Amino acid sequence: MSLDISSSSNPLALLRQLEWRVRHAVENVLSGEYRSAFRGRGMEFDQVVRYEFGDDVRDIDWNVTARLGEPYRKKFVEEREVTLLIVFEDTPSLNFGSGAQTKREALLELAGLVMLLGAVNRDRVGFVHAAPGGHVFREPVRGRGAILHSAASLLAQPAPPPGAGVAEIPWRLLSRAAPKHSVMIWLGDFAPRAQPEGWLVMQRRYQTMGFRVDDPWERELPASGLFTAYDPTAGRLVTLEGSAAEKAAHATWRRQREEAWQALYPDPLSRLVVGTEENRLDALVKFFHARMRATAIR
Repeated sequence: MSLDISSSSNPLALLRQLEWRVRHAVENVLSGEYRSAFRGRGMEFDQVVRYEFGDDVRDIDWNVTARLGEPYRKKFVEEREVTLLIVFEDTPSLNFGSGAQTKREALLELAGLVMLLGAVNRDRVGFVHAAPGGHVFREPVRGRGAILHSAASLLAQPAPPPGAGVAEIPWRLLSRAAPKHSVMIWLGDFAPRAQPEGWLVMQRRYQTMGFRVDDPWERELPASGLFTAYDPTAGRLVTLEGSAAEKAAHATWRRQREEAWQALYPDPLSRLVVGTEENRLDALVKFFHARMRATAIR
């Protein structure tokens, strides 16, 4: 099941259709370890509290549990509220799709799933929608209803028209849009480019992650030779012959994009790439599981 944003004028209803899948993933697959994927386990002991379903079993205080006859766990100072800040970089290039969904539709679904994860886990969630010509900012809010409406607002943002240019990301606003140590997830097409000014400051202030969606034709050109595709950046059809020069140019573009992508996010556990044909929720679960395992090892 995927979120068909283009065919409905009610993104709130579509988000509710996905909510039960997200809740199931949190309660039965990710469990309480979801939070450790973001900030790890605090090292400074604070107090002992009653164990609740979903808490990390590694924190159970067995002495207190044996004495009181019911499970209690250790609580650490670093257990604090998570703030998720979604940065959606909307560009004309996202309107490309060789299959049933465009990259933009798939990326918006991914953003919606992340925001629903935050709602289920009682986090604060906000977003910045950056598009050519301006941006929309919704400050982080708490609570299922408020987050659902915020996510619906993001999904309802109009797609930039062909030839609109690059998105204007308000980096100065982002530098103070959420508390320190919040999680900032940047979703976009990530065309080859230099790092934005002040990116190192962002990485020091936030836990930064990057999410990208790839179309199958971006990963490998069709083997059929001559084919026609729509270029959303230029707003016209282009015909490719599958020549050696075109394949070499495609390979160069892929290499340059990967180099720029990895320069932004050197840690493989801070970046996620999903294909338009892949299940986005499954990809998120695998991503967070990988981060959890790394946190447990550290």
